[in-house]
Amino acid sequence: MRETKSETHQTDLSFRHVLGTSPMDFWRLWYVGLVVSTVRWLETVVMGIVVYQQTGSAFAVAMVTMLRLLPMGLFGAFLGALAERFDRRLTLAGMVGLLAVMSAVLSVVAFASTLEVWHLAVASFVNGCGWATDNPLRRVMMGEVMGRDRMATAMALDVGAGNASRMVGPAAGGLLLAGVGIEGAFLLSVVMYVTAVAATLLVRSHIPTAEGAGAVLARTWEGVVLIFSDRRLGAIMAVTVIYNVFAWPFTSMIPVIGTDRLSLGPEGVGLLTSVDGVGAFMGALLLALWLTPGWHARAYVGGVATYLVGLIAFAAAPTPLLAGAALLLTGLAGAAFSTLQATLVYLAAPAHMRSRILGVLSVCIGTGPIGFVWLGWLADLFGAPEATAITGVMGLLALAATWPLWRRI
Repeated sequence: MRETKSETHQTDLSFRHVLGTSPMDFWRLWYVGLVVSTVRWLETVVMGIVVYQQTGSAFAVAMVTMLRLLPMGLFGAFLGALAERFDRRLTLAGMVGLLAVMSAVLSVVAFASTLEVWHLAVASFVNGCGWATDNPLRRVMMGEVMGRDRMATAMALDVGAGNASRMVGPAAGGLLLAGVGIEGAFLLSVVMYVTAVAATLLVRSHIPTAEGAGAVLARTWEGVVLIFSDRRLGAIMAVTVIYNVFAWPFTSMIPVIGTDRLSLGPEGVGLLTSVDGVGAFMGALLLALWLTPGWHARAYVGGVATYLVGLIAFAAAPTPLLAGAALLLTGLAGAAFSTLQATLVYLAAPAHMRSRILGVLSVCIGTGPIGFVWLGWLADLFGAPEATAITGVMGLLALAATWPLWRRI
């Protein structure tokens, strides 16, 4: 049964009493997100360039990028329920440690000059498993440390960190690839991951674990049922699916379009990709300063629509300058979507089910592989710019068709 508002508020207070409200814990968790996101973008650009150089296939680039999202769709809901049973701090530290080990292995393989595309594909999938745990682990911890009233601000700051990483990560990846090779990029990833593990272990806040080892699947199903019965949560998930199928996959085409159409080298592709992060960082700061609850739904849906317009403009841009301007727009719009996505779900879900509902959100994010497969196939058929534009138009049509659903948000 759905909790009443007062019951949810009381549960929030009990959580905060147990956890405390240490600002240092928030910033430690914020730093972990910054590091993981920076490495994700650094490696995405590096892998995309290397895969395209080795295969000459836009489809192969899209597939390697897609594998980072696949675990969300496969395991997201289950991981959300499973996270309730373990110490989130230690689980998060263990997951980041696993990512560090993977980057270390890739660095050794690259130094030995035996790196192949399948190595990068496996690494992308493992990294995707780590990404799938972010919502039910780190973001739930952040929300409980900050409380309901400050959740939107916390998410804006967190998204701002992620967007800052989109400025630094791609540029650093391109420069490292051109200067010292892919092995240097992976070695930097290892160092950054180690600092994130240390920051996680310093977190003092703990969320009580749920009892009942045999109830994981049952709790997973409860979360899914709630999504279908709550119109607001269902609408949020629908918009998330549209974004991840029709909007987000275009990022895999930036290295392809930058290399082929705009004639940029690795440094240029990295810098171009980082422009999206500049816009996203600016957008997150604006949201943290001025966004009010009354505009949450408008910013969420409007962000998706504007993002789709921006990626169409990027696909049609004839020069790096105009392409950069389009990516600046997608960054601004993406910040609105990213900030409000987790915030709306966190506020709409019952307190005792947040990990599960955020796990289901990860599943919706995990629908992205459908878009990556579609976009990659279409790019090989018609070309990356044309495929990107077509997919953007399809996203706008899907958003218009689902208006009766998402207007309920």
